[in-house]
Amino acid sequence: MRHSERNQPKPPKSLLRLVGRAIADFRMIGEGDRILLGVSGGKDSLSLLHILKHLQTYAPVRFELAVLTVDPQVPGFDPEHLKGYYEDLGVTWFYEQQPLMDQAKEHMDGDSFCAYCSRMKRGIMYRICREQGYGVLALAQHLDDLAESLLMSLFHGGQLRTMKAHYLNNEGDVRIIRPLVYCRERQTADYAERAGLPVVLDSCPACFSMPTRREHMKALLAREEADHSHLFANILHAIKPIMVEGELPGEPPAASLRLPASSGSRRRSVASSMEGGRKPTSHT
Repeated sequence: MRHSERNQPKPPKSLLRLVGRAIADFRMIGEGDRILLGVSGGKDSLSLLHILKHLQTYAPVRFELAVLTVDPQVPGFDPEHLKGYYEDLGVTWFYEQQPLMDQAKEHMDGDSFCAYCSRMKRGIMYRICREQGYGVLALAQHLDDLAESLLMSLFHGGQLRTMKAHYLNNEGDVRIIRPLVYCRERQTADYAERAGLPVVLDSCPACFSMPTRREHMKALLAREEADHSHLFANILHAIKPIMVEGELPGEPPAASLRLPASSGSRRRSVASSMEGGRKPTSHT
């Protein structure tokens, strides 16, 4: 392990526990997986990066991890300073530039800028996964994102839908996982601030020009949560059945769900192993 890796801020147990539980519940990571994490440089993706790095060290399952940034080439967005940061962490960084704002003005065909940009970014990520041999794409949406998506789907689409925790893309060659689905946005924000993560601030002019539907949903949820402290726990309970479609992709990666039983000890879950309760596993 590199000296710089040892000095990286450890994610709090609260985040590790929730991510470990989500990985186990939705069978997200299995032995030998090659995972590509989409990183914008924001608080959520950088937090997830450190959580997955911690999991690489402490969990019994071995997997590879790299990161990918899709640069939409908007003024003010410059993730170049993170190159050295990723190198210090020992992860490969893929970097793709695409003038998505300019393309959106010509081709978005009724979509919002955000919807068009998200769809195009996803296509680029799938392509890089294929070209570089990564079978799993990790995304950093959290419970707040899922709750906002649920309300947007209900209010504007007339459907009971939200983001999926684990699914297979239409082509059937890339699995998409969202390990933060049990985590709150305030948890990643607090960790990023306390750990001094080098967060790249949002600079998308489309997001600043007018409040998006998602921002309206965020404000609505904040008002409701002020009076109902268990709001998000109740939302999670309600949406859990629709966070997957049918059977989870692939065979159950049993190695990722439980530690091997040893003499005189009980089996422990990935969630507990991620809290750092045992010595690191060498992956050399």
